[in-house]
Amino acid sequence: MLRIKTFRCLAYLGMGLIVQSCGIPEMATKHPDTQLPAQFKQGLLEQTNTATVKWKEFFDDPYLLGLISTAISNNKEVNIMMQRISVAENEIQAKRGAYLPFVNFGSSAGGDKTAKYTRAGAVEDGLKLANGQSFPAVLGDFQFGLFATWELDIWGKLRNAAQVAVFEYMASTEGKNFLVTNLVAEVAHAYYELLALDNQLDNLEQNIAIQQNGLEMIKQLQFYARTTSLAVKRYQAEVAKNQSRKYEIKQQITVIENRINNLLGRTPQPIQRASATFMEIKPKMLAVGIPSQLLQNRPDIRKAELELSAADLNIAVAKAEFYPSFGIKAGVGFSAFALKYLINTPESLAAMVAGELVAPLVNRNAIMAEYKNANAKQIQAAYEYEKTIINAYTEVLNQVSNIDNLNKNYQLKRKQVDSLVQSIEVANQLFKSARADYLEVLLTQRDALEAKRELIETKQKQMSAMVDLYKALGGGWL
Repeated sequence: MLRIKTFRCLAYLGMGLIVQSCGIPEMATKHPDTQLPAQFKQGLLEQTNTATVKWKEFFDDPYLLGLISTAISNNKEVNIMMQRISVAENEIQAKRGAYLPFVNFGSSAGGDKTAKYTRAGAVEDGLKLANGQSFPAVLGDFQFGLFATWELDIWGKLRNAAQVAVFEYMASTEGKNFLVTNLVAEVAHAYYELLALDNQLDNLEQNIAIQQNGLEMIKQLQFYARTTSLAVKRYQAEVAKNQSRKYEIKQQITVIENRINNLLGRTPQPIQRASATFMEIKPKMLAVGIPSQLLQNRPDIRKAELELSAADLNIAVAKAEFYPSFGIKAGVGFSAFALKYLINTPESLAAMVAGELVAPLVNRNAIMAEYKNANAKQIQAAYEYEKTIINAYTEVLNQVSNIDNLNKNYQLKRKQVDSLVQSIEVANQLFKSARADYLEVLLTQRDALEAKRELIETKQKQMSAMVDLYKALGGGWL
């Protein structure tokens, strides 16, 4: 009868704990807005997308391909991210193991002596063991056996926590892909900047050679009194200015080379490159596809989506903390007060099994705070997801417009350079025939040098815009 009453009381207690856990306030969550326009701009509607092209096929320069391959293998940030992915993968294993039974082996040894003038001491003083010996003054306690604990995942808290770990692992993997995308773009940017600087240096040296020839001509004319020393001084100053500019460009080349080596995870060394054909490179025409493809192609968008999924599940995990937890404990082994009796069977054989029901009843502030935090983080993750999508869409639009404008800019710059190069010869002929002064020749040479410099810079911007659009579409990590 007493046993029935005990079980009834436990049942009532369990029902009471469950009922009191039902008063959990529901909090608002956010569903992200993923609506994107049907096309990037009017009249631009195509299904093919360059983002699916692997970087080994996108870039043609063998030197650049070698640099990118080395960077992906050796870059320190990528290697650090790989270890973070490993940590996230181990977290999955830990979370999945949490809802399986834990079985441990344990042993212990000890002893205690009871004071004689106490109730227990007085009782022990008159006791005799089964073999007739007196009760020992120091009572030993020796035991060993298997012990098991198991939390029953009734509310799905542990399984949801394991799934959160899976989403976080997948998000880490996408984070690594996004890092590789940026790394590929950064190496390509630096490489094309290096080629542009080589061409700037070559252009400057060609211009210096022209001006030195002009200087010799001016000196000859001065010898025959056909011009003054002012013209000689102006030409000498122009040559010295351009020669000093050479060392500025060489320093920039050194800095860019070291930047590339840093991206490749190695100490500074010369960078092999193909600079002679830089001005003949034609930027590739990229197929941008449709905006909705960004959701599948961009690693940062997929990362934000997975983080949002993890945040959604974390709400369920936090909410489950309000509910009672059910656990089972069991053990089997041997226990005795002396080592010689420890393995006696069945006298020293001991076993136990127990169930427990635990639920928060009073002062649930900490659990409520975690629950509120989980909801706030879900809303934050939803906004992060929306922001990432908007940024991706804007980046593609900017680069599509940038490429179009740079193409038009380059064509006009090319015409300007061609005209100014031809005008140098015309100015020299006019100067020789005394129909133009030396300043016109000098300014024509200076304008031609500046126009060619701007043309090289525009070519570099074209190549950078091509790389940026490839990255904005989600390419570069395959």
